This record gives sequence, C-alpha cells and structure tokens, in this order.
Amino acid sequence: MVTAGIIGTGWWGQELLKSARGSDAIRFVHGMSRHAESGAPVAAAHGLRFSTSLEAMLTDREVQAVVIATPHRSHRALIEAVAARGLPVFCEKPLTLTRADAVAAVAACQAAGVPLAVGHNRRFLPSLAIMQRILAEGRLGTLLHIEGHSSNENSSRNFAPWRADPEESPAGGMTGTGVHVIDAFTALVGPAKRVSTLHVVRKPPPGPLDSLSVLLEFACGISGTLAMVRATPRVWRLHLFGERGSVEAVSETEVVLRESGREPERIAAPEVDTLRAELEAFAAAAAGRAPYPLPLDQAVANVAAFEAIVQSLAQGGAPVEVAG
Repeated sequence: MVTAGIIGTGWWGQELLKSARGSDAIRFVHGMSRHAESGAPVAAAHGLRFSTSLEAMLTDREVQAVVIATPHRSHRALIEAVAARGLPVFCEKPLTLTRADAVAAVAACQAAGVPLAVGHNRRFLPSLAIMQRILAEGRLGTLLHIEGHSSNENSSRNFAPWRADPEESPAGGMTGTGVHVIDAFTALVGPAKRVSTLHVVRKPPPGPLDSLSVLLEFACGISGTLAMVRATPRVWRLHLFGERGSVEAVSETEVVLRESGREPERIAAPEVDTLRAELEAFAAAAAGRAPYPLPLDQAVANVAAFEAIVQSLAQGGAPVEVAG
C-alpha cells in the first residue's frame, strides 16, 4: 500500500479521491490546497490531514508519493519540487502546456530517480486495449488514417474560472478532452509530425459553445483528424484505418472490427474504473513493482502535439510542425 498526498482538492482532485476509496494499492492521507475555505472540508470528508503549505505535505512522513491535480501552468514547478524530495509524482493531464516544460519535468524526475506518471486515464480504456491488440496482430494491414472525437459537457457543468483562462486552457476543448485523443493516437500510431486547425466559436466561456477540428500528419506517414465539442453529451470515438481493415472504438468498452471479405465484428470488454486503474498503476510504479504504462517519451510527444495545435490556432489555423 502506497500512502499519498494530493495537491489540489477541486472538482478533479475530488474525483481522484473518490476513485481511490477502497483501493488496496493506494491510500490518500494528506490533502493540500491554497484555499483552506474550500480545501479543508474536502480533506475532512475523505479523512485526510490538510494543509495550505506544500512544505507541510512534503515533510509529512506518511506521504510516500504525491498526486498533482492543479491548474496546468503550476505543473512543472510542483513536479520539480516533489521530485527534489525524492517522492514519486503523478500529474494530471496535460503534463505541461509546452514541450520545453515537459522535458524539464521529466528530467527532474529522472535526475531524482523517481517515477513520473501522467493522468491520461483513457489510456486504460478497454476499447483502446482491444484496438492495440488487433493492431499488434497485423489484422489491419498497412495503416493509412486515424480519426478521433472526444466531447462532453464538463466545461459548463464543472466550471472554474481558471478553466476559461486562455493562458491556462488554450485551444478550445484541448486541455479538457482533446489531449485524451492525442494520447490515444500516440499509443496507437506514434507521434504527430504536423498539425493544422479550425476553431469555430458560437459562444465564448463561460458555458462555451464551440468546436475544434485538427488535421494531423504522423511521423509514421499516416494522416489523422481530431474533433471536439465542449457542450454536447459525452462522445468517445476512435477509428483506425488500414488497407485490409479498420477498427473503431464506438464506446469506452466496445469496438467494431471491419475486415475485407468479412462481416463487421463487435468486440466488447468489461468496464474499467480508469481513474482507479491509473492511480493503482502509479502506486505500482512508486513501489518499484512495474513501470507506469505511459512511457515518458510519449508523454512529451503528447505535449509537443498540443503545443503545435495551440500555435496553429494562433496563426489562423496554418500548418505547424510538431517539435521533436
């Protein structure tokens, strides 16, 4: 059992706390937030010690690892501070907002000899695991194209001022939903090479009505499209195309495999609590039992693609090369 501290007790921090309840791999013991009026009640509800001081958390002898669930621009400094104390770090997505900061955060953890886990919980989806297995079996033939869509209503239902700040959450729905698709793309076909964008805004935040579309070229030579809407019922879809077949994740647990000369095949798997899964995978890495199943080079590639998308939007949608 790894005993952990959590920095950030807002909406998503509370979701992580709920998911860890009853786990035999990880248990939260200390909560930290700059805002005592909101953070202390959350800590009390989960039976945690509470502080407004990072130093108090990092000197708590029961804290063996730290989870970061704070606004995006704070991630690098917090990762470096936690790593400097020799503690394993879990950081919510996006890891950082720039590739340079991601590289620095990774370097800090490597220098300290501690694992760094990134909270791309959708990497633990059953449908993605099925797609990876089919891809590894070579059933699609030469890959040609990949599509992804992730939309939800979180930006209006779980609003916080920093989530509408273009410095904290640039590029429409990218930080909330799009980075999950980028990570799935990276897991399936590798890093992006070039991107271009289209952002259509019907109403600005709060309660945004907008859509973001991204065209991608990948280093492996295939094309891709990514779309997200910040105000529509939840949609999760991935579709990978090859010369002999395609596989489409139509939900978090089910895919449709289409192969030349065969009827479409629906393949399903049991549901997984992806938040519990990522926290327990982090606990295994913190305890030295297994590496966290998101390699750090892929974590950096995700941030590089995200940064290129932000740059493309700033340039009116023009193509931007992804830093490598």
